Amino acid sequence: MANEFPQVMTIAGSDSDGSAGMQADLYTFFARKVHGAAVMTAAVAGNSYGIHASIALPTDFIDQEFADLADDYHILAAKTGMLADSTLIRNVVKNYKKYDFGPLVVDPVIMTKHGAQLLEESAFATLREELVPLATVITPNFFEAEKLAEMKITSDADMEAAARKIKAMGARNVVVKGQHHDSTQAEVRDFVLLESGKSFWLTETYIDTDRVNGTGDSLSACITAEIAKGSDIESAIRAAKKFVHVAIANEIQVGHKFGPINHWAYQN
Repeated sequence: MANEFPQVMTIAGSDSDGSAGMQADLYTFFARKVHGAAVMTAAVAGNSYGIHASIALPTDFIDQEFADLADDYHILAAKTGMLADSTLIRNVVKNYKKYDFGPLVVDPVIMTKHGAQLLEESAFATLREELVPLATVITPNFFEAEKLAEMKITSDADMEAAARKIKAMGARNVVVKGQHHDSTQAEVRDFVLLESGKSFWLTETYIDTDRVNGTGDSLSACITAEIAKGSDIESAIRAAKKFVHVAIANEIQVGHKFGPINHWAYQN
């Protein structure tokens, strides 16, 4: 019978070197044994040294991508990646409300893991007010959590408070990813606040490597895949944390500088 196999969707930009963005999402979907469809919102020209050019796709083309997938596929869960400006964010929100693509995992690509801002400042309010409330799960990194919650995070209590603030914006489940850019730290700790009110910490050993491109994309993509396969939210988050940790711990040497994680390392 058609559409029996679990299908998911990424709404993101294309990364030409294959290390992050839509490509990292699709690698993760493949590794987690779901079929991945894609709504491309932008394209980036870059390599392991950096990004050198980018272009946003026309909104009428994005509308057609959404319409075509809705017309033929049974998408059970979806995720967003980088949406560079207010126009793209509003276009995605419009289409997600129009069609049934299941639970939405929002990777709010605002800041890099090192604290550099990626999202246009003018688009930040649009993301917070229009996209965040659609999130079944939201996965901000440390700096994105500070930006969303409008507070500095200097302790575990601060991270918990930031998660509660983000949840109050409408996101049902929140994963605040801890800092992982300090080579002196022994572990990485993420805080999870579920819709039920249950909360917990996820801890893994810190791995000092520059092969971490696509980490956030892959975490949110793995959560999306596990939801589509029928996992509850907590189990999906726990599985994604383990998947990404193993992918970081088992390096592959691709490119000369900042490389991708190893999506093939974790087998289950």
